[in-house]
Amino acid sequence: MDYLVSSRDDFVTHTRGIHVSIIIWIAVVILTITSTGMLLSRDWRISLGLLGLQYVGVLWLVAQYWPVSMAAIKLVTGWMAIATLGITQLGSGRTDYLSEGFWSQGQLFRIIASGLILVIVVAITPRVEEIVPGIQLAVISGSLVLIGIGLLHLGISAQPLRIILGLLTVLSGFEIVYAALESSLLVAALLATVDLGLALTGAYILTSFESEASS
Repeated sequence: MDYLVSSRDDFVTHTRGIHVSIIIWIAVVILTITSTGMLLSRDWRISLGLLGLQYVGVLWLVAQYWPVSMAAIKLVTGWMAIATLGITQLGSGRTDYLSEGFWSQGQLFRIIASGLILVIVVAITPRVEEIVPGIQLAVISGSLVLIGIGLLHLGISAQPLRIILGLLTVLSGFEIVYAALESSLLVAALLATVDLGLALTGAYILTSFESEASS
């Protein structure tokens, strides 16, 4: 009887672990789609919406190592940053983000570059797992995807809002890995402050560009 009970508990634990692993990989897929979508999007509203969904995926990966209540700080802070950028963009009335149309020059390059980054992530993730043990493979993959796509965003974009989105994406990727290594509440507060500071800086830059354009 004890053997049957133990076997049942092991089966339940194993099944639960599989379900959690599947959900984690779904979060990685969400991060891949949203980060690539921001790179290709010509509409700043869609880009901010994708960033908001991206923070949901970040929340789930961070919650693997932090309590949900503490990981939620990242989500709330991210959405506050999005609200700040959205209000500023609406107030500025900038249209250069939309000026190139849906399939603008360079879209094919962005798609190919994104694909190359994903291939590189798949190739180096096992090596990173060996260097930094104790972090799940899916978590490392999600982090590297955000860092890679975010750096690509920074490398090919000259528009202020796109640069801020790229910086927030790179920072989110870094925070995922750092959350697996450090679970201090002080660190969570510091990273949240950096996110908000970056969003406020971006809002100031957008406002400054609008002032220069109108003068």
